[in-house]
Amino acid sequence: MKPMISVIIPVHNGGVLFDSCLTALQQTLYQPWECIVVEDGSTDNTVDIAYKHGVRLVSGLKRRLGPAQARNIGAQVAKGDILFFVDADVLVQPGTVGHVAATMQANPGLTACFGSYDDQPLAPNFLSQYRNLLHHYMHQRGNIEASTFWSGCGAIRRLVFLALGGFNEHLYERPSIEDIELGYRLHAAGHRVQLEKLLQVKHMKRWTPRQMLITDVRDRALPWTRLILQGGGAPNDLNLNFSQRLSTAVAFGTLFGLLLLPFTGWAWLLLCLLVLLLVWLNRSFYQFLWQKRGLRFTLMALPWHWLYFIYSGASFVAGLVLFRMGWMERVVGIRPLITPPPVSQPQTTLE
Repeated sequence: MKPMISVIIPVHNGGVLFDSCLTALQQTLYQPWECIVVEDGSTDNTVDIAYKHGVRLVSGLKRRLGPAQARNIGAQVAKGDILFFVDADVLVQPGTVGHVAATMQANPGLTACFGSYDDQPLAPNFLSQYRNLLHHYMHQRGNIEASTFWSGCGAIRRLVFLALGGFNEHLYERPSIEDIELGYRLHAAGHRVQLEKLLQVKHMKRWTPRQMLITDVRDRALPWTRLILQGGGAPNDLNLNFSQRLSTAVAFGTLFGLLLLPFTGWAWLLLCLLVLLLVWLNRSFYQFLWQKRGLRFTLMALPWHWLYFIYSGASFVAGLVLFRMGWMERVVGIRPLITPPPVSQPQTTLE
């Protein structure tokens, strides 16, 4: 018997991208499935868009609660055996829901699975292309047996999700690493999570430098540092693999080399050696970019990639200091880690 799939989409002011997301989802070939949209305090026409597509709509929230709690609310009203979380700014394929069902049905011992963005993001600007290609590359080379989770395109068995308390809505009131933290809890409890590399969706978001820095530093690096320091650990996988950590150290070495330039001519040699080492450590990613977008795009990506290593490393050091001083909540607005209690259902309307 085929499992019932509940697709859950949290959305806040989704606009045109949300409309496109639901349009693509309506082309789903698999049966049985349902779509639950949790409207998270929107001020635009998000409700009208959801009505137009005939989805199950949870609305009436008094304020924006954040995607963690919105997904938990969707899970409470879901009818499916499997919860499939999808972001409101991605496009699924007609076979995506069926792919999730087949993966979970073929592996009874599998608790959750997640995919990745494809290598053809919708936004044409350079930064959006680069960001999504980096995400695609890292996931396509990650370990199949995962120790994390991704809610942009991730599925989990409903009973296990509810038993674990869902996403930690008390810890993450805005978009952050609530999916990574859930993945850590799944792994710690002995559940299997699989990175399904053929499960891919198209990302529509247009990235700007400001959005990138805020997301990577405030919403990812700092809370992830706290999670690591409080016992979550740093698995040798995806963004935290050994090559990435070593690249971060080398990137800081290049900064040190730049500082030495006014004082000694040998600094040029040191700088050149460190740059060559940085390129060598990441040669497979740069080859991937060259194959996908050409030499010019790859050369443009180099400084952005090295900047990523530098601010990620700096964020970890800052997070370490903030954590040790007990200032993480005061400075960044991140609460102390607690065990998520059972999710309580707010007063909402279900259409």
